[in-house]
Amino acid sequence: QVQLVESGGGLVPPGGSVRLSCAASGSIFSINAMAWYRQAPGNERELVAAITRGGNTDYASSVKGRFTISRDNAKNTLYLQMNSLKPGDTAVYYCKAEVVNTGRAIFVSWGQGTQVTVSS
Repeated sequence: QVQLVESGGGLVPPGGSVRLSCAASGSIFSINAMAWYRQAPGNERELVAAITRGGNTDYASSVKGRFTISRDNAKNTLYLQMNSLKPGDTAVYYCKAEVVNTGRAIFVSWGQGTQVTVSS
């Protein structure tokens, strides 16, 4: 069993910043790619940013230059630093990880989500 737990969401004023964390725990051998997704009411879930185990990153055009994805492989933790937030960034943010468990099976795991609301 592997669990992903996000934290760090909340109410943020426009122009503000927030840092999300996603901690993976359980029967983990290693974690390959990790990513942040978001879903706003009435919208489909969309990719925000992704990072390989080696640190290569990719961003949605809407967040490029404002958000930074990073990870700590020793702690099995993923981060998303969100700056210059806009009301359009309001959504539930989910982390996703491709996990190799101790039995060497590979599967995709999702967190439960954390709400980020950008409003004055």
